This record gives sequence, structure tokens and C-alpha cells, in this order.
Amino acid sequence: MLLADVVAASAAVAATRSRGAKAAAVAELLRRAGAEEVPPVTAWLAGEPLQGRIGVGWRTLSRLAHDPAPGPALTVAAVDRALTELAATAGPGSAARRKAALGELFCAATADEQRFLVRLLTGELRQGALEGVVLDAVAAAAGVPAAHVRRAFMLSGSLPQTAATALAGGVDALDAVRLRVGRPVRPMLASPGSSLDAALADLGAEVTVEHKLDGARIQVHRDGDVVRVWTRTLREVTDGVPELVERVRALPCDVAVLDGETLALDDDGRPRAFQDTMSRFGSDGADAGVLLSPYFFDLLHLDGRDLLDEPLHVRLDALARLLAAREHAPLRMPGVRRPGPEEAAQVLDDALAAGHEGVVVKALDAAYAAGRRGRAWQKVKPVHTLDLVVLGAEWGYGRRSGRLSNIHLGARDPDGGEPVMVGKTFKGMTDELLDWQTHTFPGLAHEQTSWGVLLAPELVVEVALDGAQRSPRYPGGVALRFARVVRYRPDKTPAEADTVDAVRALLTGG
Repeated sequence: MLLADVVAASAAVAATRSRGAKAAAVAELLRRAGAEEVPPVTAWLAGEPLQGRIGVGWRTLSRLAHDPAPGPALTVAAVDRALTELAATAGPGSAARRKAALGELFCAATADEQRFLVRLLTGELRQGALEGVVLDAVAAAAGVPAAHVRRAFMLSGSLPQTAATALAGGVDALDAVRLRVGRPVRPMLASPGSSLDAALADLGAEVTVEHKLDGARIQVHRDGDVVRVWTRTLREVTDGVPELVERVRALPCDVAVLDGETLALDDDGRPRAFQDTMSRFGSDGADAGVLLSPYFFDLLHLDGRDLLDEPLHVRLDALARLLAAREHAPLRMPGVRRPGPEEAAQVLDDALAAGHEGVVVKALDAAYAAGRRGRAWQKVKPVHTLDLVVLGAEWGYGRRSGRLSNIHLGARDPDGGEPVMVGKTFKGMTDELLDWQTHTFPGLAHEQTSWGVLLAPELVVEVALDGAQRSPRYPGGVALRFARVVRYRPDKTPAEADTVDAVRALLTGG
């Protein structure tokens, strides 16, 4: 199969808004792919190389100046081999070897293929073939029910591997994929709930309401004395979290797979700042001064028994028995089963009073549906919004090249000084909004630079955010967490913007 075939399919997917049409285009390509081509083709159409990150950024690729090949000749196998070699290139002189290998690859590519490769390698290949679409396409290409594909994907954690299994062996091969202790399972996700009352009305009385911590998702596998820990993205962090390993190794079982969250607590038992927890998962090693506490809310396997397909109330009973012997050091996520409306509200109040994000409402009859944001789990937490002043904007890159994108956000100084910068964001922006910013901001700029513009403090924008955290990067010592644009507020002046004190009031962990 030629790379040009994949590029054409990608263009067809990008050209339609119909999920069914997208899946049909991907399925047709997968039917034509050879057995060795299925994994890389699946990975590419889902938006990333089979090799994951290969250490090549936008700046490096933008400097490649090669005339395109006159016609398509690159095969899928040849490109996949080249990317494998690039991913393995390291050590002294690796930068030059990478550049040479990239140059050779791009010389053999047509103009369309070059653009495709740049977007693939920089994570900008957003043609609309998201994970769910590709899973539907795999099911169609293999002629199997989608539920079998999704379950195998959940248990293997690999979309390319699942596609290869489906197309080679059909339903029997997919159903042969089992939970394997030591191989992480894609975590079940919660959908946002509009309110606690709405979540309870949706799911009924047979629910559990649990605290939603401001921590890091963990999945822990134990097999005898061997304990391994993965993050939400299935990145292994075992070596950096010895205290979690020790706690799980002390449980009265031989084999287990647990799902939960972990976070750092202060001396009063309240959550520390989110970045304190995340410092333990950094690439530069663990922060020895921060200890993590685990809170488990699900049990997927116990001593030879898979629990994935059991209803939640069965899994919770098994979890409670497993953790009962650890009452002096609770490991169970706080919560209440089958609460009435007042009791559920009290759980939410208690969670917020303890410094946590909110609660998760879960249906007690639901099996573990990994990797999907179904309605069986609904998270309820206060939505923070702030009105802030736009201080500047940076020129975008990749898909946003040529447009002013990442905006600088300032909070009002309550003492009347200049707005205090508290973060940046490009999230929540539509193409129309990007175009409006690019057209409007230069006229408001008091300084234009190579990276963007600095603006007079005239525009107010409403942003939603998940909270705030301490930050030495900004003069106010505080930064927004996961800010995204809601709308501009032409009805408000900078004098009506929220103050930096309002931002500091959102600090988690003090």
C-alpha cells in the first residue's frame, strides 16, 4: 500500500462531518491494507505514529526545504521503517542523523505526503478520525460487532494491535483478549454532570456518590510481590512511587488490579497543590519531599477472578473486603451508597469542605466500560469562571500558523496597578474567534514582536477553569489551571475584571 492511499483517505475523512462517512473511509482503507500495514495505518489515521513521540518537533520539520517527489512512490512499510529508525536514533550526533533521515524521507514524498507527514509528526493531524471513529471502522472492516472491538481495545490498550487482531482473527480472536495482570487496562471515564440533582435524576437511586479528588489517576497491578503503577495515559511510574507500591504490597491478596487516584496531603490531611502531586510523575525523578496517598474506588481483578463485567456493587463489595484490614490507614475513596438527596448533598459538601473538586455519581449496576465517557459515571464539581483582561497574544503554529492564538490573561490589581498576568490559553477558541483575534488585536497593540503582540488592557474575556495553583512564573505567584475561553465580554471594562485576589482564592492546598 502506498502512503498516498493513506493521505487520500485522511483527506476524505477531513472533508466530511458525518461520523459514518468517516468510519466508512477508514474501513475501506483497512480492508485494502496488508497484515503488516494494518498497525501503522490504524495509528496514522488515529493521529499519531505507531512509534509514539519520536523526538521531532515543528521547528525541525519547518526547516526542511526539500522539493517534493514528482509522483507517489513511498510505501506504508517504508515510512513505518523510517519512523522506527528515527525513534531509535539517540546519542552523540543523533541530531544530524535525524536530520539526514528526515531529509531522505521527505525527498521521496510528494507535496501532499510531506504535509501529511509534518502534521502526523507534530500531532496536528486532526482530520476527524478520532479513536471512536477508528474503532467503528475496524469493526466494519473486520465484519464484527463493535462491542467486541471496544472490549479488546480496552483490555489491550492498543488501537493498532486491536485492529490487527480483528482483521486477522475476527470475533474469536477479539474475544480471546483477556485482562492480563501487568498490562494496564484503559480506564473508565466519567462524563461531566450539570449538577448533583441532575445526575441523581438521571441515574436513579441505585448509585454511589464518591469524592472527586484533585489528584492523579492511577491503576495498580499486583502479582505476588511485584507491584506496578500506571497513570491515566498508561505511562508506567512504578519506580517513582515506592510508597504506593508498599501500601498495595501490604494488602491481603496475591493478585489484584486496582483503580483509583493519588494525591499529596498536607499535615492536616488536606490536599496539597495539584502540581505537588504531579511533581512525583515528572521526568526528572520523584520529589522526595512529597508523599502520595492512594484512594481506590474500583477493583478489576482479585486472586484469579476478573471483575470487569460484574456490576459496580459487586466490585465495591470485593474492594471493601480487600481494604477492610487497612482501617488504620484508609485506602478507600470516601463515599456513600444509595444516598437520599440530602445525604448526597452532604457528601458533596464534605468533599468541597475537605478541599476536593466535587463528587462522582456512579450507577451501581454498571460494568467497567473502559476508555469511554458513558453516563454511568458522572462527575459533579463547581465550575469556576473569571473575567480577565487580555494582555497579549502569540502567533500560533501548526494548524494555527498565521493566526494570533495563545492569549495572555491578566487579573485586576485591587490596588489600582497594572493587571497581573496569571496565565495563557488557546483552548476553547473556534476558527472564527481565531480570525477575529488576528484581525482585531494588531489595532490594539502597543508593541508588536516576532512572537506576537502586547495589547493595551482594553478587552475582557470570560474563561472557565479548574482552579488555580501556585506558580513562580507569574508576578502574582499564582496561575490558572486548565483555562479555556468561554466568550469575550464587550459589556465589561477592565475595571470590572476579577482581581488577582479572586484567583488566589481558588488555590488548592493553600
